[in-house]
Amino acid sequence: MRFTKLRLNGFKSFVDPTDLVIHEGLTGVVGPNGCGKSNLLEALRWVMGENRPTAMRGGGMEDVIFNGAATRTARNFAEVALVLDNADRLAPSGFNDSDTIEIVRRITRDAGSAYRANSREIRARDVQMLFADASTGAHSPALVRQGQIAELINAKPKARRRVLEEAAGISGLYARRHEAELKLSGTDQNLTRVDDVLEQLAQQLSVLTRQAKQAARYREISEDLRRTEGTLLYRRWREADEAAREASVILSDREMRLSEATEDAARLSARHQSAARLLAESRDALDRAEAGALRAREAAAGAAAAVDGAEEIFASAAEAREAAAEAAETAETGLDAAEAARSAAQLQEAEARATRSAAEGEAKALAAEVAALARLVEREAQAGVQILDRIEVEPGYEQALGAALDDDLRAPEAAEGDRTGWRVLPAWDRPQPLPAGVEPLAP
Repeated sequence: MRFTKLRLNGFKSFVDPTDLVIHEGLTGVVGPNGCGKSNLLEALRWVMGENRPTAMRGGGMEDVIFNGAATRTARNFAEVALVLDNADRLAPSGFNDSDTIEIVRRITRDAGSAYRANSREIRARDVQMLFADASTGAHSPALVRQGQIAELINAKPKARRRVLEEAAGISGLYARRHEAELKLSGTDQNLTRVDDVLEQLAQQLSVLTRQAKQAARYREISEDLRRTEGTLLYRRWREADEAAREASVILSDREMRLSEATEDAARLSARHQSAARLLAESRDALDRAEAGALRAREAAAGAAAAVDGAEEIFASAAEAREAAAEAAETAETGLDAAEAARSAAQLQEAEARATRSAAEGEAKALAAEVAALARLVEREAQAGVQILDRIEVEPGYEQALGAALDDDLRAPEAAEGDRTGWRVLPAWDRPQPLPAGVEPLAP
């Protein structure tokens, strides 16, 4: 397996995107202490699946993210990409689709790590097995860190064996063997669990056998019980059928009676509604007649009061005339009596003058009223044909007619096709028949 490029972005001191191109042959990185040489090796181990924070010289895996400096703000993620040459198509089947393989590991604060291979999401285990099959990986002895040479010299035979197996290219087989051993161990545990389940099922089987015998006995008893219940239900059904036949006859008779009663009730209801409608119309007509009579009585009372006032004025005038005649006769009979009674005559004359003035004032008022009535009649005459022009009223009932009909007297006589107006109806010499189906309340 040949690495061609290592790209870092936000990883430790490499805050900006940085590419390390690995050419064929020997590629070296030279620099002073603290320039980041060890960070390159740690980035390589990290992208190949290293999950120990201590191997990254940190207390947590998020410590690989650039934490900021005096002139730079901290980053929220770190990403390392490793490009592999796969021109020989020696990669596993899941990674053998192109000439190059790009393995990317990205970590985000409070979200964890994620792996991608050629822009496709993969598991960390898949990345580890990819590099294990190529006899390398995050824990490969080929990645020599500081002090590792001395560790190899002083290593135990088991550790040296691991280096040899890595060089022989069989470390991937050991990794797969370890994974297979883990699967076998899980299978053994599952088999043990299956034996326990089979034992429990055997115990349940014995219990279910006893329950099956009880269920068979229960079914026999239930069958007898169903037959007995069926016989009982049949007898009850026969009795109920016979009863439904002493009841069908009674029901038919009752339904016939109910139908007759319903028809009677419908007829009575119709007659009641007709009578109620006629009663309501009669009450409305009575109310209108009473209202008209009340207005007529008020008008008659006003007219009677006016007549009484006129009679009193006339009586006063007659008395004054008689008094004047008596005074004239008294003046002619004797001059002495006239002189004695002059003062009285003058007083009576003043009273007569006052009476005359009152009569003249009333006459003027009557004249003004006549003029106003004349103007009103003239105005009404100019308004067009009115029903008032065709009405003749007995003397003394003019005010009663005006109070009863008021402004309706100004309406014209309706011609054929008019929607409003007075219509002269012919005299009815006999009662009109009622509508069909309506019976009178009394003959």
